[in-house]
Amino acid sequence: MYAGYHYPPQVISHAVWLYHRFTLSFRDVEELLAARGIIVSYETVRNWCVKFGNQYSSQIRKKRGQLGDMWYLDEVFVKINGVLHYLWRAVDQDGDELDFLVQKRRNKKAAMMFFKKLLKGQQATPLKIVTDKLRSYSAARREIMPSVAHSTQQYENNRCELSHQPGRQQEPQMRRFKSQGQAQRFLTCHGIVNNLFRLGRHKMQAGNYRILRERAFSEWTRVSCVQNLA
Repeated sequence: MYAGYHYPPQVISHAVWLYHRFTLSFRDVEELLAARGIIVSYETVRNWCVKFGNQYSSQIRKKRGQLGDMWYLDEVFVKINGVLHYLWRAVDQDGDELDFLVQKRRNKKAAMMFFKKLLKGQQATPLKIVTDKLRSYSAARREIMPSVAHSTQQYENNRCELSHQPGRQQEPQMRRFKSQGQAQRFLTCHGIVNNLFRLGRHKMQAGNYRILRERAFSEWTRVSCVQNLA
């Protein structure tokens, strides 16, 4: 996995974790590593994140299995090289990201593509979906999963609308997305890492939070095949 790389796997894994866990630029990660005596260029950090970020997230996704059975869906616009695209995202009742899809349209066909991607990824049909009042959702649901309950009640979908914030915060650091493929690759890894380390600290006692945080780091160590940087 790391054959031919000059830097130790611990450094590569730590750099990828920093970039996807926090709202940092590649130059920020370069400086954080330099503070620990590790001299590496931001372009090298970029290459690590592109190559290893997707490998790590793929392993995490394979192990996590099915998530919640209530799906909250929302779409926001994002400009890629000046062209308007739509970022479709779904989260479950716990706020964990189920999946997302970057497309140029938000019509029935686009909604159907997103539903099919969700069903394939979760290998299960939800008990209920919650969306805004976009008609594309209703039209696609009637064709793809007509037996599933569908709610468009005002404010009920806030859970998914708020889930866009981490990605939105990272966009300026990246100076916007350069292509649809780049956006899809980055947001896939970014969402999965946030799922793993977003533990809802305010909802639990400190001892329980530490246990879950250790589990998250153990999982990151497993998928990156290294020990955390000391």
